[in-house]
Amino acid sequence: MRSNEKFPLMFLLISIFFASISNIYAADNDKFKDVVIKTIEVRDGIYMLMGAGGNIGVSVGEDGVFLIDDQFAPLTEKITAAVAKLSDLPIKFLINTHWHGDHTGGNENLGKENVLIVAHDNVHARMSVDTLNAFGSTTPASPKAALPVITFNDTVTFRLNGHEIRAFHQSNAHTDGDSIIQFKEANVLHMGDIFFNGFYPFIDTSSEGSINGVIRTVEHILDMVDDETKIIPGHGQLADKKALKKYLEIMTIIRSRMQKLIDEGKSVDEIVAMKPYADYDEKLGGGFMKPERFMRIVYDSLTR
Repeated sequence: MRSNEKFPLMFLLISIFFASISNIYAADNDKFKDVVIKTIEVRDGIYMLMGAGGNIGVSVGEDGVFLIDDQFAPLTEKITAAVAKLSDLPIKFLINTHWHGDHTGGNENLGKENVLIVAHDNVHARMSVDTLNAFGSTTPASPKAALPVITFNDTVTFRLNGHEIRAFHQSNAHTDGDSIIQFKEANVLHMGDIFFNGFYPFIDTSSEGSINGVIRTVEHILDMVDDETKIIPGHGQLADKKALKKYLEIMTIIRSRMQKLIDEGKSVDEIVAMKPYADYDEKLGGGFMKPERFMRIVYDSLTR
């Protein structure tokens, strides 16, 4: 091929590449085009936003906006529009409850707007590198703008909008980098994906999560709350102590049933065929964590 013939071919290949990228981006945006961001008042100045992905917590007041999680990147414009209806002040801080993309997908967009991103040390560690996820594919490292700029090992406290807002790490529950966010005086908690309200939970064993850690954490949180506490789950409707107590009861029964079958020497395929959670499947199997997948995760968690 003569040198002057290479350039049209090169430009054709480049055009095809960028066209494919544009199509992927358009398809991604199209997937979220009908998502509506729903705003639920939790307490005066504290809200929960529901859209696609993890529930978002919002605190508004004279010091600016404090955000907990941010769902997917294509939803950032809708999320910021919903926040703007609550406050005309900018988003000052964003804290991630853990590293999964349905809670951190908007990080890059917000980071580029100079929002300070905060998370546990392990969130930064996992987002900084290519990571083999629980579904057998690789989650690529996040761009610099998406990474937390402030990280903590145990606890961190914010004093904003008249609230003492404490984030504290809970190890090896949903992941190894989970944070509970507590609005102490307001008696509000955001539990991230340690709590799925009304669905089988996703326990990310590939990120060192475990059903034992989920149960241990929920037991700890139940000692902290009362009948007036408002609890924002990672997924599902706004909850209270009664709902969290029921969740603990179910998770404990699920663990016990699985452990019994493991102790009897049953393989995971044999257990799946037995459907040991059939009495819960209709009520809790309607989320993205379907009954068979959930059983396999619980088995994996208890046999590691």
